[in-house]
Amino acid sequence: MISVLFLPLWDKTSADGSEFISLTAIEMVYLEQGEVVTQQPTYYIGMLAGLAAIVALFSIFQFKNRLRQMQLGALNSLLMGGSLGLTYYYTTKANALLEPSIQGNFLAGFYVIAAGLFFNLLANRFIRKDEKLVRSADRIR
Repeated sequence: MISVLFLPLWDKTSADGSEFISLTAIEMVYLEQGEVVTQQPTYYIGMLAGLAAIVALFSIFQFKNRLRQMQLGALNSLLMGGSLGLTYYYTTKANALLEPSIQGNFLAGFYVIAAGLFFNLLANRFIRKDEKLVRSADRIR
């Protein structure tokens, strides 16, 4: 999730190549003939991504308390879903600025968020599976 702060999320170029829109986790920039026309901050995406990274790092070290780890995983899923939702919101907003009939390109940063969400869901599944195994072993004793 930290890499989302440094990777581009989405961009779009006009058919003649004179206009360009770029979306990162920090700002959305609209260029026309190489000059900045509009610059809008999108730091909420970056804040959610950074917060998700901090929660994930903290969650890793909570291995002695699997229930708390599952709660943090659920919170992290909400944060990542929020950053994915905000990214989609800003892409639809930017798409309307420049030739709405042509679609833009989702770039590496967008896919990193989606991959992070998928791997977080996998982690939650295996933490839950491990908790069930430990509880079944306690019943045998």
